[in-house]
Amino acid sequence: MSGKGLDFKHKEVININDGRRLGFVQDVNADLETGMITSIIVPGSSKFISFFSSNNDIVIPWKNIKLIGDDIILVEI
Repeated sequence: MSGKGLDFKHKEVININDGRRLGFVQDVNADLETGMITSIIVPGSSKFISFFSSNNDIVIPWKNIKLIGDDIILVEI
């Protein structure tokens, strides 16, 4: 799986462990040397306690992305 960050914008992220909709991709992190995406960022909510980031954004590592479809991204967190 590889792609440009813009391809991920406006895709909905769903956790396959509980079927919960986490929100839409807000941003991506990439390794500047390789250009590979290292994680995606979904805006957090006060209901979701995230230990990945202090501002409640959900940072999902690339290894946790299980499937990227046309409209959704399935993750396991």
